[in-house]
Amino acid sequence: MTATAGFPGELLARLPEERLAYFRAYTVAHPLLAETKEKLMASISESEPNSLVFVFGPTGVGKTTLRLKAEQVISNELRSGLEQDRGRIPAVGVEAIAPESGRFCWTDHFRRLLLAMDEPLTDCKRDAETLYVRHNSRSGSKSTTAEYRHAVEQALRFRRPAAVMIDEAQHLSKMASGRRLLDQLDVLKSIANQTRIVHVLFGTYDLLSFRNLNGQLSRRSLDVHFPRYRAESDSDRQVFVNVLGSFAHHMPLPEQPDLAAEWEFLYERSIGCVGILKQWLTRALHSVLRRGGTTITRQDLEAQALSVLQCEKILSETAEGELRAAEPAEARGALQVRLGLRTGVVHRNGDVNKPNIPGNTRRPGMRLPRRDRIGMAANAAKL
Repeated sequence: MTATAGFPGELLARLPEERLAYFRAYTVAHPLLAETKEKLMASISESEPNSLVFVFGPTGVGKTTLRLKAEQVISNELRSGLEQDRGRIPAVGVEAIAPESGRFCWTDHFRRLLLAMDEPLTDCKRDAETLYVRHNSRSGSKSTTAEYRHAVEQALRFRRPAAVMIDEAQHLSKMASGRRLLDQLDVLKSIANQTRIVHVLFGTYDLLSFRNLNGQLSRRSLDVHFPRYRAESDSDRQVFVNVLGSFAHHMPLPEQPDLAAEWEFLYERSIGCVGILKQWLTRALHSVLRRGGTTITRQDLEAQALSVLQCEKILSETAEGELRAAEPAEARGALQVRLGLRTGVVHRNGDVNKPNIPGNTRRPGMRLPRRDRIGMAANAAKL
């Protein structure tokens, strides 16, 4: 064991499963994670209580880690109040499960929320509702969903969490044919309005489809972008190398691996996402512990790395999402023109600001007012 190791020395005498569990639980408080966490906490505390907060970024960037960190911060801030009010909980965290049938199931989602709040007799609610449905000959599925939703609203009012955290929220876009995407957001917006509790949606760049569906939703929504590290940035590149050093210090191995020496390969197969990197290193550590090795080598990293094609797919989706998340340079100018704050035309993508010339009312395709030549050249010579 090297002198710079950051893990407890007694771990080397423990079972491989315990050593692996230690590394799995370890997280690096890197700058982008800390910065995004501050933005998220500010959005939760400073926004209206019925707001929706969208947290989006590449797959594997660390959004689940961000959610857990945010829940921990909320718990610490509310600790004194929670001791006096035993019925209150700091936050509610749940994952939006991908549907098997291609249609997001709100009944299952509401049930998971109730379980996350430790709501008693959650399963009995459905049994009681089934008997009620049979007695009144009503539609079972719609009625059950409505009852679960009412129970969620009542539980949130009683538990009074600071926020409802929904991980993998892009799965909300899975809907039956004919059902609008806006309808899905209206459900969450209505619950947030009824309970006066901020709802935070964590997801990939697919979550951008939810933004700006209508003016009311835009007014009550806040965006938090969790980006990846970019190799073209000197500061990002240095931070990424520092993150590799932190992970290396906390790997419970007799010999600390030199991950910084392999930073280009590690960046290449993680595209700068710390979440992907952590999962990759965890797989490599598991392989080394299983065979009783003393450190992680380049061969171990290559054996557990994502393929080039996998990284190409992730990078393509990420690059497309980054473009969608970025605000076009001409967007502000176009808004100012529409508000009458300045003159010019910036209506088409790629158009530059053009002066609004008085009297220039010619429509696209209209010919210029000039005299046309008529007749043949020979006849013209006789005139």
